[in-house]
Amino acid sequence: MNRGPLIRGGSIAAGALSLLLLAACGGQTTGSAQEGSDGATAEGYPVTVETLYGDVTIEDEPGNVVALGWSDAETALALGVQPVGVADWQGYGGTGVGPWAADLFEEEPVEVGTMEPNLEAIASLEPDVILDTRSDNSQERHDLLSPVAPVVGPPPGVEVTYGTTWQQQTRQVAQVLGKEEKGEEAVKELEDRFAHIREDNPGFADTTIAVGAYYDGQYGAYVPGDSRVDLLQDLGFQYKSEITEMADGAFYVDLSPERVEVLDADLTVVFPIGDTAEFLHEDPVLQSIPSAEDGRLIILDDPELANAFSSGSTLGISYALDGIVPLAREALAG
Repeated sequence: MNRGPLIRGGSIAAGALSLLLLAACGGQTTGSAQEGSDGATAEGYPVTVETLYGDVTIEDEPGNVVALGWSDAETALALGVQPVGVADWQGYGGTGVGPWAADLFEEEPVEVGTMEPNLEAIASLEPDVILDTRSDNSQERHDLLSPVAPVVGPPPGVEVTYGTTWQQQTRQVAQVLGKEEKGEEAVKELEDRFAHIREDNPGFADTTIAVGAYYDGQYGAYVPGDSRVDLLQDLGFQYKSEITEMADGAFYVDLSPERVEVLDADLTVVFPIGDTAEFLHEDPVLQSIPSAEDGRLIILDDPELANAFSSGSTLGISYALDGIVPLAREALAG
């Protein structure tokens, strides 16, 4: 589950010159897609966005947006903006976003890569801005993309890789796109929904929880700062402290078979990545932990629900809550 280096050294050297040439050729003949005939700047611009790598100034309302970070595309779509390029982090194909967001595209975007972005494909789209608000927090990644267009990386203070919260992501993308009011509305709507669920389920607050995945033959645990853990904590659950103490700047820690028992909690949530869930129901290692033996293990069999749970976007989280909350109630009811 560990994400590899974003761009290997050879890729950087090979792509640098052609990237600069493509960037120089793109978009300079007609100006910003949002400029009027007199070249006037859109209201509210320029805007300066604080990021992990320093302030980034967006001179005018972006016309062509490349959404590269995890769920940046879904976040832009929720705000009414259709990216021309997307990173298909969860392997949806097509538009590169979940079914809860796919219909918001009028035209299919170009898929531009995830951990190893296709620099030429990105530059050919003549982007006015590259959204990379939830990523591996790599300065190398930021520096590689910056010659193409202004890059809006994670906000300051994000310490866990891929650890930008859905609130931070929504607000940051909204600021870039000139949709701050709509962004605040989206944040409030989802926060209100979380509050109502907590009110209806006060027992969640007294319940410890652990979240794990099975990937490439090995189990692992998500740590606080990951969007899946954030979702459950927003519901009122308390994350298992032993897992919290295992975190070291990563969003996920591998578990040996002898350590899978760390996933035991009042409630355990596990899902497969790149495989079906059938194995998890039969695996003696997982099924031997106390929460499994007591019926307090939730296995996310539905890939769509697992993807929504992992999305970390307002649209995906809203979809996930419809499935996760009833499953949690049922498991805790015994």
